[in-house]
Amino acid sequence: MQDTKKIKTALVSVFHKDGLDELLAELHAQGVQFLSTGGTQSFIESLGYPCQKVEDVTTYPSILGGRVKTLHPKVFGGILGRRELESDRQQMAQYEIPEIDLVIVDLYPFEQTVASGADSAAIIEKIDIGGISLIRAGAKNFNDVVIVPSKAEYGALLNIVKEQGAQTTLQQRKWFAAQAFGVSSHYDTAIHAWFTK
Repeated sequence: MQDTKKIKTALVSVFHKDGLDELLAELHAQGVQFLSTGGTQSFIESLGYPCQKVEDVTTYPSILGGRVKTLHPKVFGGILGRRELESDRQQMAQYEIPEIDLVIVDLYPFEQTVASGADSAAIIEKIDIGGISLIRAGAKNFNDVVIVPSKAEYGALLNIVKEQGAQTTLQQRKWFAAQAFGVSSHYDTAIHAWFTK
């Protein structure tokens, strides 16, 4: 089927690691390559799977105390590049941008941090920038990319990979995109509520 796309490379950048190991095991068994940052990269390697550093792709370290890790054209180009468009493919080749077919991300726990009674400075640091951008980019390009926007969707992707290997249909990718915009909408609503209270 033409709308079926194979997952070859996954960008994994998550705050919550629980429940991720089974999904990573299945993806690894299907030959999916991992790309990650910081604590998630260490977690993936601790499970015995090779994992390329995002910094090795971007040639930039994590900067500003971790505020800027994935925000780079080589990451977002890899997610947003339209595989069927010759001009996009040429530019991806020209700038050595890798195709990223799967994005697994979850957001900093903003609401939990507010609920804990933390001070304003701590709350503001839990406003996720890179994660929310990855979610929106992956969801926008659902034609080519699977976006897993929270641990609530780990099980759905795990079931797909177990049943049909590391490939998804357009309908499945669109379902993940819908979940993703639900996650981003809820998150921004919570931030807006905190700012306006």
